[in-house]
Formats: sequence, structure tokens, C-alpha cells
Amino acid sequence: MTLRRALLTLALCGSLLSSSVAAEAAPEPEASRAPELLSYGSHPRQTISVYGDRGPALVLLHGGSWARDTDWSGWARWFAARGFTVYETDYRLTSDAVWPAQRDDVLSALRRIAARRLPDTRRPLLLGSSAGGHLAVSVGAYGDGVTYTRGVVALSPVASPYRAWADGGRPGASKQRRALREAAKRLAGCSPDRGGRVCWERWGDLAAKSHASGPRDAPLYLVHSVGDFVPPAHSAELAAAQRRSGLRDITVRTLPGSAHGGPLLKTPGLADDVLRWLRAH
Repeated sequence: MTLRRALLTLALCGSLLSSSVAAEAAPEPEASRAPELLSYGSHPRQTISVYGDRGPALVLLHGGSWARDTDWSGWARWFAARGFTVYETDYRLTSDAVWPAQRDDVLSALRRIAARRLPDTRRPLLLGSSAGGHLAVSVGAYGDGVTYTRGVVALSPVASPYRAWADGGRPGASKQRRALREAAKRLAGCSPDRGGRVCWERWGDLAAKSHASGPRDAPLYLVHSVGDFVPPAHSAELAAAQRRSGLRDITVRTLPGSAHGGPLLKTPGLADDVLRWLRAH
């Protein structure tokens, strides 16, 4: 009888342990639900997928050289499971329109999000990757950036498309940098070595540093890898311009390896550090 009871106890403990592990591994209910879909314009790409509904707003802006969509639904669920209302936001691509249509789309999306009147009424946080990082830092420095967002995280941001264009034209430039050069030219709708005044004004407007206004702009958390094909110099230039203008809340990190954009979040400790930064802002 004693042996039987011992076996039953062990079986029960094993069952409880198994249930505990399963519950820990399973996504939270908010994260597993299908996202709510919002529209912020008439174009098919002017849409937002909403994950969660109980925390501060976090807007995700995907990369893809301003020319293609990339899937951020996994990270959207990850942040939603950790207390954010996540807005995975699409925008018009360069096949649809040239600059500044993409920045205009993000600003329109932010107005649509503000109109939802959720319990947490604070301005959204932005997290962008690569081309989406460019949009995030551009909005964070546009006019009084703090009126749009209270903080920007950018992973491999193409903070200066002109620098990307120049780097891609250098002898020995990698295939990725050459492709980014062409992507930046499509975004601008003209080539800086052949365009006139309007073209040059557009290239100037594309650079986030050209709008730096210090304390009137959003705090920044900028990340690249050492071997990133969008080099850390993009963020270093932007950070220097913002510091000269008086912005103090700036973090710039350069990680080992050659990861670019979203894969940087798989670097040990980075996702948790980004999470802490977002929560602090």
C-alpha cells in the first residue's frame, strides 16, 4: 500500500510538473488571438494588425528596403505577451509611391492609433527594423518628434539613405550594400548624382539627422552589429547630431557579429534590454 501511494504521488508530481512547463511555454491568451485589423487609409497597404489590448502602445515598422513586406507577427506576439498593445504597421512601398509617402503613412497610422482611445493614452513607442528603423527615427525627429512618440528603438536603421547610396557605390561594395544603394534611389525617386534642386532637397529630407532638434525629439535606442551591411556610422551620425542639438537620452549599441535588423533581437540579452528600455519610457 505504501509503495502504491508513493507511485501515485510520483505520478501526480510528474503530471503537475508537466502542466507547469506546458503553461510556461504556451503563449499568453492575448498573444494567441488573431490580430485585430485596422485601416488608416484607402491604399491596401495602409493597414495595422493589433496584438493585445491592455498596455502601452508599441508600433512595429518592418524592414525590407522600403520595397517589400517582412513578417513581424512573431515579435508582435512576444511584446504583446509582455504587456504592450502592439500595432504592426504596414506602409506604402516604393512600388506604390516615393518619399515622403512612407513617413506620411506612419504619421497617419499614429493618428489612427490615437483615435482608438484605449485606457493607456500615452503617445506610442516605435520599434523599427532597417528601412522601418529609418521610418522610426525619421518620425521621432520630424518637427517636434515627441508629439508623435515618446521613444524610438531602431535596429540597423538606414538613418541616412544618402550614406547607403554612397557606400553602395564604393569599389568592392558587398552585394547587400549595392542592393541598398538601388533601394535608396527608388525611395527618393531620383539619383543624387543626376538630380536637380528638388531631388537634392528630397535626399536631404530623407536623412533623419537633418531634422535633429534635440529635446523636442524622441529618445533613441539604436543598435547595429559590427559587420552590419547598414554600418553603425548611420546611428553614430544621427546620435551626434541629436546630442549637438541637446538630446541626452540616447543609447547606441554595436554588437558582435553581422546580424541585421530583426535578427539582432536574438542576440543574448538584447530583447530583454530593449524591453526594459521600452518599459522605462
